Amino acid sequence: MSKKSSSEETITEEKATEKKSASKKSSKKDSKDKMVELESALETEKDRYLRLFAEFENYKRRTGKERIELFKTASQDVMTALLPILDDFDRALKEIEKTDDDHLKGIALISNKFKETLKQKGLEPIETEPGQVFNADHHEAVTQIPAPTDDMKGKIIDVIEKGYTLGDKIIRYPKVVIGQ
Repeated sequence: MSKKSSSEETITEEKATEKKSASKKSSKKDSKDKMVELESALETEKDRYLRLFAEFENYKRRTGKERIELFKTASQDVMTALLPILDDFDRALKEIEKTDDDHLKGIALISNKFKETLKQKGLEPIETEPGQVFNADHHEAVTQIPAPTDDMKGKIIDVIEKGYTLGDKIIRYPKVVIGQ
């Protein structure tokens, strides 16, 4: 009996040892699986973080550009409302040049001051002269008339209304008559 029990003990000990080594192998395998799983989760989170960071940087850049653009053209509505007054001053100055009345010279001073103030705020006239080539991106054709000469075909014959830019943006296109 003692021999049986000692051999049984040996068998049970061997089984226990096998279970321990198997459990160690499985625990090593489980820990490797967990490690791989954690590393992939870490990579996923790093990727999410980088994408979120890049998106935030793009947001900051975009809002910064929008803010600068807003400040540049914030006065666009006011400037657009003042353009007819500027046109009236130009027409008045043309009529004043025809007379010799010194009392009307004050209007010229007021007009110059008004133009300089608008220029300081970023308003610039678009230089358009008769004889220039018509460009649909920079001019608005009001009408077409037969060209007086062949070299005036496709060119500006007359400027009806001046055009203006505010900063780099055109707020009113010059209205022109072009030769056909």
